Amino acid sequence: MSADAVIRMPDETNGVILRGHPMVFLVTGENTKYTSMFDWTIPAGFATGRHVHRVQEETFYLLEGECEWHVGDRTIRATPGTYLFIPPGVPHNITNISEQPARVLMTVSPPGHEHYFEELAKLAAQGAPDPKALADLRNRYDTDQLSTLTTRA
Repeated sequence: MSADAVIRMPDETNGVILRGHPMVFLVTGENTKYTSMFDWTIPAGFATGRHVHRVQEETFYLLEGECEWHVGDRTIRATPGTYLFIPPGVPHNITNISEQPARVLMTVSPPGHEHYFEELAKLAAQGAPDPKALADLRNRYDTDQLSTLTTRA
């Protein structure tokens, strides 16, 4: 972790490509001991699958597009300006229900989930990840998968 301020200009795109769209790492465990923050472009039709984190808490702020979140027993139809805080132990999923990419600011606390996304990008670069490899990856990064990740072709 560095003790320096982090300033990201709009043309800085450090991060990964997931399903052909960028996930920009804004702040990570290299910069802070408290949280990671991402600018995530979610492809049309993509769904994370219902999952739960044992330790991590997440926040989402929808910037562009239209997504549906299932959080606990609630279904939220999110439009730009919608904010969600999801504490550990609450099952949830995210689905881009539109025909266009959606964009969210996402935080994960404590930091380190950027390594999950780095490994996921490597798995997804060869096509649909092997379900066992994906399950192993998620388990290593505080994620119990309750339903399958899906995407439209």
